Amino acid sequence: MPETTTSATELTSQYVAQVTGDLERNTKEQDRIAAEIASLQEQLAALQHDHTVLVNMQQALGITHALTQPAAEAEGTAVPSPRRGTGGARGGKQRARKSTAAPQKAAAKKSAAKPADTPKTAQPTLVELIRRHLLELKEPRSAAEISAAISQAHPERQIATKVVRVTLEGLVAKSQAERTKQGASVFYTAPAPKPAEASETKA
Repeated sequence: MPETTTSATELTSQYVAQVTGDLERNTKEQDRIAAEIASLQEQLAALQHDHTVLVNMQQALGITHALTQPAAEAEGTAVPSPRRGTGGARGGKQRARKSTAAPQKAAAKKSAAKPADTPKTAQPTLVELIRRHLLELKEPRSAAEISAAISQAHPERQIATKVVRVTLEGLVAKSQAERTKQGASVFYTAPAPKPAEASETKA
């Protein structure tokens, strides 16, 4: 009896040590994965911010075709089924390929159809909005004031002041806007009419 009790105690101690070690490893693995998830979320947030800035820059450059949102592409992609260790693994792979191929073809058709649909719902570019706004101005305005006015008139569009300033500088370079400086501030107006245009207007 004493020997049996001793062996049972040793076995219990081994189980306790093993469970304790497994629990520590499990906790460390959770911490590691949680840190990776947090890092990936930060990277995703940064990419989403860059995407918004790039879209605004695209609008500022006068490009009218719509960008495909990453989320829309993700919706058209099916998650492949996990591998199985049984003899039906090949059949499972073929079924997974077929299931992923159909959504990808559908997504390709949608993306191919978008350029044809774009002209029907095309919105004025940021360049056009800024040029129209400058023509309506009676006195020079700063880039921030112009950005605020356009954002108020078009709340559905996310327009950054930095993008508006870059667009205004592009218009100035093309002689489609004029820039004046008062101290440290820069103001923009529509270009003055040319002499030929002024004489035609009088006539």
